[in-house]
Amino acid sequence: MATWQCIKNCGACCHLEPSERPDLEDYLTPEQLVQYMSMVGEDGWCINYDKDNRKCLIYAERPRFCRVLPETFDEMFEVSKDELQQFAIDCCVEHIESIYGDESSEMERYVTKVVKANS
Repeated sequence: MATWQCIKNCGACCHLEPSERPDLEDYLTPEQLVQYMSMVGEDGWCINYDKDNRKCLIYAERPRFCRVLPETFDEMFEVSKDELQQFAIDCCVEHIESIYGDESSEMERYVTKVVKANS
């Protein structure tokens, strides 16, 4: 079974631009949506994302919707625990491509570390 992993110095998931995620209301509670919107900076990136060091400044305290956990993905996307790993990998590939491009160093690192390692 494929195993999802986050790669350091990526941060694609920290690009929160609401116009690129038009279905937010479908998977966030009203309270989570308010919190999400409060985290979006003018440039579409999370205000808690340190772009220079490419790190989350609130990683240990980040909201539940920022965490890749079976129960979170089940609640938000109705993804079963058995489907979570491949779903999360596919989400990362799609998001990295949309933010950095399919030939970016971030994509190369993700494919090498996660996708090829699970082939």
